[in-house]
Amino acid sequence: MDGRRRNPYELTDETPVYVISVAAQLSGLHPQTLRQYDRLGLVSPDRTAGRGRRYSARDIQLLRQVQQLSQDEGINLAGIKRIIELENQVAALQSRIGELSAAVEGAAAAIRQREAQVHASYRRDLVPYQEAQRASALVVWRPPTGRKRGD
Repeated sequence: MDGRRRNPYELTDETPVYVISVAAQLSGLHPQTLRQYDRLGLVSPDRTAGRGRRYSARDIQLLRQVQQLSQDEGINLAGIKRIIELENQVAALQSRIGELSAAVEGAAAAIRQREAQVHASYRRDLVPYQEAQRASALVVWRPPTGRKRGD
């Protein structure tokens, strides 16, 4: 998503709407755990003008993922932070690859269009040169008869 919304009242997964108590309930974690995750940089919610935390649906999903990696997989918080960083980096790189692929396709289309314009501008009275291939046939030249040499 490019960050711009058509409708300012449209809610997306990135819209920060949940206060910490609601986010804690939705994620199944204690509010103090959410504060600790924020301090460690695992899940960083948006802040209000008064510095209150506001969590988005994506933040809630990330909190659940952190909990699952910690509890079920036994990964420590430093490892989880690195996993999250790498996943974010992969997503950013995939997005960039998409942008570059679109740019390459656009450039290729422009080249094809320009090439077609050049071909269309060719003069039709000219014949493309093709190098003659050597034939293995023998051609014998005979001077025309009935004329004398030197005439």
